[in-house]
Amino acid sequence: MTDKVILIVLDGLAYKVAEQCMGFVQSLGEQGWATLYKVQCELPSMSRPLYETILTGVTPAVSGIVHNQVVRNSNQKSVFSLAREAGLSTAAAAFHWFSELYNESPYNAVRDRHTADTEQLIQYGSFYHDGQYPDGHLYLDAELLRRRYDPDFLLIHPMSIDEAGHHSGLDSSHYRNTTRRSDKELSEYLPTWIEAGYQIIITADHGMNTDKSHGGALAEERDIPLYVIGNRFSHQAACAPKQTEICGVICELLGLLDHSKPVTENLLLNEEREQSQHKVIMGAW
Repeated sequence: MTDKVILIVLDGLAYKVAEQCMGFVQSLGEQGWATLYKVQCELPSMSRPLYETILTGVTPAVSGIVHNQVVRNSNQKSVFSLAREAGLSTAAAAFHWFSELYNESPYNAVRDRHTADTEQLIQYGSFYHDGQYPDGHLYLDAELLRRRYDPDFLLIHPMSIDEAGHHSGLDSSHYRNTTRRSDKELSEYLPTWIEAGYQIIITADHGMNTDKSHGGALAEERDIPLYVIGNRFSHQAACAPKQTEICGVICELLGLLDHSKPVTENLLLNEEREQSQHKVIMGAW
């Protein structure tokens, strides 16, 4: 069975702040349409290494992407490469480091900012290179890609929460309010995506500390949210997903059954239960 998947990576969002400030997404959980899990990110708790972990299921020590200044293409099998091998279409509205990992490296803004190339791993892209690029613009970019190209897999990656954390730290109104604003922006699109039948994963690469940074092993740097929305998920509270298993879960949803990536046990429904779960979620809209 093949589903269309949207993966949203909210850069720098710590678990406790997601739980407290993602009001609309949390409301989906209260209605039984979404489930939140606490996940521990891999080390180092830095962005580029963990982008690679999320999309390949490989830890930074193994992938070789061990800090943010490693500028090269990924040499691992990723969701993008596996999807393309299977003839599926891909898109991303994301920071330009994703373009460097899976398309062209180093990034050239004139060439790569707007990508429409069916030979690339990320075929359709809207990449930004300014960390202060507004989340509202980024979600518009993503929705344009979705409507124009109807990709099987769409990555959405806003940066404003991470920027707020670096400016003001974990325990700040700036960081919390930026999270609330991003949640509001998401509320403009999630009902449409849910009604259209997408399987949706919302997570983060890493958290944030009170020193206005991340990269280490503190709980607030490593504990991140993982929300799952859709009829293919079991929504069992007892599931214990790992960051290295997100790639495999997406591959299963896309119908890429020969992927060899780890998958969280019992996170996905078996086929017999999917139809009843679908009716519960779709009846809400």
